Amino acid sequence: MQRYFLNDPFDGDSLAIISGEDARHIMKVMRMSEGAKIIAVSGGEAFESEITALADGEVEIRRLGDALPSNEMPVHVTVAAGLPKGDKLDLVVQKGTELGMSGLVPFEAERSIVKWDNKKSGKKIERLRKIAKEAAEQSHRNIIPGISEVTGLDSLVRLAESFDLLLIADEEAAKDRSGGSIAAHLENVYHGQKVLAVFGPEGGISRKEADRFREAGFSPIALGPRILRAETAPLYALSAISSEIEGKR
Repeated sequence: MQRYFLNDPFDGDSLAIISGEDARHIMKVMRMSEGAKIIAVSGGEAFESEITALADGEVEIRRLGDALPSNEMPVHVTVAAGLPKGDKLDLVVQKGTELGMSGLVPFEAERSIVKWDNKKSGKKIERLRKIAKEAAEQSHRNIIPGISEVTGLDSLVRLAESFDLLLIADEEAAKDRSGGSIAAHLENVYHGQKVLAVFGPEGGISRKEADRFREAGFSPIALGPRILRAETAPLYALSAISSEIEGKR
């Protein structure tokens, strides 16, 4: 069944309206008609729903039964990624969403080669949010990962105060083996808690940034014996966290 995220919740009669691109997709691409079933997601919950009317570019649906089981990761993992070159963030968002990522915070790292001006940033963030939505639908998520505006080091450190566990993937810590395993850091993490994991761009985190993050309470993590690309490291970490947390269900 196709999955769609609702902009507005179901009303008291269990009805909701789908409009915009999703309505066009239902009518023009999927060519659905009244009586067709879809999965509608509202407020972090998914419901089997039935199309009751299609008119004027809008699709009316009725919720059927109780919420479906959730596939969300028990802990909320936000990835902070130093701006990489090219379209690598597209991959991180798409695959990160499939792996359970709760949010992405792009930040201008000291070693980021690319810089996003205001005009470029707006278009890129809009594109990343669209990718996150499509990936969330495809992977049967109940939430669309939030994509934040590009931030700087100081703002990222302030943001970290609202998280329960702070991790940083530091290449130097991997080389001298001072970084702990992801499993070890997750031993005292409970369901519902928030994790913020920082990853550098090509070239990794600078020594100045690493020191600042450690002062703010971030712990270095090891991502295996090999050096990973900027777009691979977050996906490795998300996979390891998912295996560690969800594998024990």
